[in-house]
Amino acid sequence: MTDTEVKAPKIEFPANDYPVKVISDTGVGNKDRIIDIVSKYAKINDERIDERQSSNGKYTTIQLHIVATDQDQLYNINSELRATGFVHMVL
Repeated sequence: MTDTEVKAPKIEFPANDYPVKVISDTGVGNKDRIIDIVSKYAKINDERIDERQSSNGKYTTIQLHIVATDQDQLYNINSELRATGFVHMVL
């Protein structure tokens, strides 16, 4: 592997405290919609939900911690969140 190649990090499943960070437009109901989508696929640790707005208030970052079971689960969460139109990035 050369210095310019990047390998995806290896995740060992199940991951009981896997962080998911969602960057979206700020809007009424967006946080609830994000939580609804993620909870369709994974158990969310309700005690570890953090929300922060950008300095201009245009964007909101929501960080959730989930029980990640496999790569397909993470792909499905990412795909459905991105399909909302108000989510810009899922990390």
